[in-house]
Amino acid sequence: MDRRRIRELAERELAALKERTPGSQRMLTRASRVLPGGVPSSFHWPIYLDRAEGARVWDVDGNDYLDFHNGFGAMVQGHAHPAIGAAVAARYARGTHFGGPAEDAIVVAEELVRRFGLPHWRFTNSGTESTMAAVRLARALTGREHVVTIAGAYHGHHDAALAGRGFTEGIPRSTRDLVHTVAFNDAAAMEQALAEHRPACVLMEAATTHRGVVPPAPGYLQAVRELTERGGALLVLDEVKTGLTIAPGGATGRFGLEPDIVTLAKSLGGGLPSGAVGMSEAVARLVEDGQVPVFGTYNGHPLGMAAARASLLEVLTPAAYERFESLSERFPPGAVALGAKGCMPGSADDPELAELFWLWGMNRGILMTRGRGLEWTLSVAHTEEDVDRYVETFAELSR
Repeated sequence: MDRRRIRELAERELAALKERTPGSQRMLTRASRVLPGGVPSSFHWPIYLDRAEGARVWDVDGNDYLDFHNGFGAMVQGHAHPAIGAAVAARYARGTHFGGPAEDAIVVAEELVRRFGLPHWRFTNSGTESTMAAVRLARALTGREHVVTIAGAYHGHHDAALAGRGFTEGIPRSTRDLVHTVAFNDAAAMEQALAEHRPACVLMEAATTHRGVVPPAPGYLQAVRELTERGGALLVLDEVKTGLTIAPGGATGRFGLEPDIVTLAKSLGGGLPSGAVGMSEAVARLVEDGQVPVFGTYNGHPLGMAAARASLLEVLTPAAYERFESLSERFPPGAVALGAKGCMPGSADDPELAELFWLWGMNRGILMTRGRGLEWTLSVAHTEEDVDRYVETFAELSR
């Protein structure tokens, strides 16, 4: 498709979307007076949503969409799952916040130990908190300050994470100088970075998700594990976006890895804010003896833990992951899929085309993550017909 045609279609689709969403346009005008950009997060776009159930969401104008965005990958359980709703309702009636531990946190931690193999867990409230704690723990254990990460990867919005993404405003030069990036699937570059910078840790995803889904090359992750062990750096696997979406034990289990630290969030809480840091015995001792406290008023929040417990034990079962794999087979040849996550490779590389994909889908009842091209997160509520509709919707664009 030539550039002129892409722009013509995008202009037409944008006009059509605005016409379909007058209520969102009014809310944007109102919100812009009190919310920068008219939205609560820099990741949001101004189509205001009203309700959701299963695999569908409705905006304030009553338009309904099949949800392949799924809350940035957080909602693999589907919206308003009855098991999670019942657990949260029962917990609410007994109290929503104590500032102290409750039993569900033990159950969730025990299940995470079983799934991911790491013996100790501390809960947080987001992926940003999880990776921030992981970097601090790695620095404390090793006595080093530098961090190596993967070029382009997103690990939250704390200073070290954003420095790895190339952001500079508001981030001290001293912090930026401590963060170094290498290309994914390049073991030689990783070896060079470890030798040159002697980092406290390598913070990385086992399958990158910043441009669709890119699986690891054969032997790459094992090479990184060997290099970090040899160089005295901790391996921190950021499973905020992979985690419970791609396998029962995330990329850690799917690829047979033994990291020093694992970070979780998004899909952990079944739709409620929740995060976690899994850690080895050596790392956990830093927390237990108070050398590196991991604070949080809402850590292990009763509602979040109730939702996570129901999700882990009743929703994200082996049958759910078999279902994700089966549904993924319905996407076109060339698609890359890991559990509930997938994409058409290269579809996010052209920003104008990626924007057209989003507009085209929105006007035909398909909700995707804006700017990410043809990418999807499935939920347990999706059907074969839902996937077929997604495929057919974008096949029409190429005709």
